Amino acid sequence: MTSLIIIGAGPGGYQAAVHAAKHGLKVIIFEEGHVGGTCLNVGCIPTKTYVHSATFAEAIERQQQVVEQLRGGVETLLSHPAITLVRERASFVDAHTVETPSGQRFTADNIIIATGSSAKLLPIEGADAPSVLTSTELLRLTELPRRLCIIGAGVIGMEFASVFQRFGAEVTVVEYLKECLPMVDADIAKRLRKLLEKRGITFYMGAGVKAIRGTSVYFDQKGKELSVEADVILMATGRKPNVSPDFANAGFDFDPRKGVLVDNHFQTTVPGIFAIGDVNGRQMLAHAAEMQGIHVVNSLLGLPDEMDFNIMPAAIFTEPEAACVGPSEDQLKEARTPFECHKAFYRANGKALAMKETEGMVKLCSEPNRGHILSCHAFGAHAADLVQEASVLMCCRATVAQLSSMVHIHPTLGELLRMAAE
Repeated sequence: MTSLIIIGAGPGGYQAAVHAAKHGLKVIIFEEGHVGGTCLNVGCIPTKTYVHSATFAEAIERQQQVVEQLRGGVETLLSHPAITLVRERASFVDAHTVETPSGQRFTADNIIIATGSSAKLLPIEGADAPSVLTSTELLRLTELPRRLCIIGAGVIGMEFASVFQRFGAEVTVVEYLKECLPMVDADIAKRLRKLLEKRGITFYMGAGVKAIRGTSVYFDQKGKELSVEADVILMATGRKPNVSPDFANAGFDFDPRKGVLVDNHFQTTVPGIFAIGDVNGRQMLAHAAEMQGIHVVNSLLGLPDEMDFNIMPAAIFTEPEAACVGPSEDQLKEARTPFECHKAFYRANGKALAMKETEGMVKLCSEPNRGHILSCHAFGAHAADLVQEASVLMCCRATVAQLSSMVHIHPTLGELLRMAAE
């Protein structure tokens, strides 16, 4: 008998399946496309091959090699005797039954929805023009565009802006908000944007796109009507949860824009049905999906864990990187949370100087009197690694005073955290 049905074999779905199988559950997992989901096939993995490739031609070649290797690894994991992989779409018949297009029906007491998300397009004139691409389609290009206009300065927009400028494209970014990367501390985001501007990327901040006509992007900025010409236009305006009309057959609450409504243990409004990852709209990150899936399986098995989903690190792989965990300084002020701010700069770090990576800053926020660490936001070489260390310290409820007493290897960039704590 099937113990668990999982719909979607992205990072959340396949990790949940493997974790469940290792603990004795019989799992059926459905995937109509490639295993690995958006992240592996058309998201974070392919884009990282671009980040670490010297040329556009090399990036195209390496992307497919890396994706196929990792996809093969996921296939191997899902070959576990307790896991049945069904390569079809699964639709809800009722709260405990799903059906495939070929007519097969499967029943289980517990079902995990892990259907991910897809690119969200602005509802504007010309959004369907041939020159307008999503990140998925941009990764399929075989020729480097001479001029690339990116609508949106979030994670996707900034990563592609950085890498395509390095490959030699003329890059322009048009963003509605007054600053890029709204999830990152405003001071950090501004410094990173200014650095990318020096490298040749043009930014139009506070600019609302009105229409796309042919290869022209029209927008308003401070009351002025402006336009940008581009060979390719990337629509990087966020992602939307992949919800389906058949969800209504199961009876749980969901919103086409916000995703599936879940509680703190990712259970929907119908007992026994869970939604993890992008589809619940809470934290659209691959590692969030993975840990949410494992947490759900632990809950089903009665296994305790100490996962704190309020501490969720994230990284932006521009050049240099940016990363964050916890609220920004502005968010702490808005919440009227008492805090202290501690900073350290790459130019004062020996390893950064030796690496010729002196552009960067680390900002720690903590409770007053060198108390518990509340957040860490950074940009610079290996910023993601620094924020990961801060995330671990936050999970352990470490204080800034304790951090300043922790021995760090010299010379390393990790010393920046200790410098900030001091």
